[in-house]
Amino acid sequence: MARDPEQVAHRTSAQEPAPERDPGPTPDTPRTDYTGAIYGSLLAASVVAGAGALGPHPRAELVALLLCTGLVFWAAHAYVRFVGNRLRHQSVTWREIRQVCAREWPIVQAAFLPAVAVAISPLLGLGVEGAGWLALGLAVAQQVGWATATVIRAGASTGAVASVAAVNLVLGLIIVAAKVALH
Repeated sequence: MARDPEQVAHRTSAQEPAPERDPGPTPDTPRTDYTGAIYGSLLAASVVAGAGALGPHPRAELVALLLCTGLVFWAAHAYVRFVGNRLRHQSVTWREIRQVCAREWPIVQAAFLPAVAVAISPLLGLGVEGAGWLALGLAVAQQVGWATATVIRAGASTGAVASVAAVNLVLGLIIVAAKVALH
């Protein structure tokens, strides 16, 4: 005897509650995704650590190096996303270009604070070496801060927050150790 599929579906759904579907990870939103800022802070710290001996205008050169490196990496990240979108969609819209550029902009923003620190370092009575250390310290601090803010806003446990902060601090300290070893 053939059964009516609607009756079978109705009887099954009335007898057993449907299992809840796991929606999976929630997509990152601008409120929780500080990946670019974290990456940009690591990048800025690395630039300062590797800057070594600069030319006749070391502060201006370090500011330019920080900002140019941030811009180049921002453009590279945006380009890679465009290529990925092109492979998926066959074309990239102007809206997607604006969205990707905006999403990747924190890479550049992360270079601003260390660059400003270098630029104003004479007002603080710092020499070139002191300016580099100030910029490096700020880059590491903002990296740890953005990483910590990311997991807090995502609702992570206290242990996860502490772990993320510690890992990012260790990454920053590795860069500091590299600066000490290189100079």
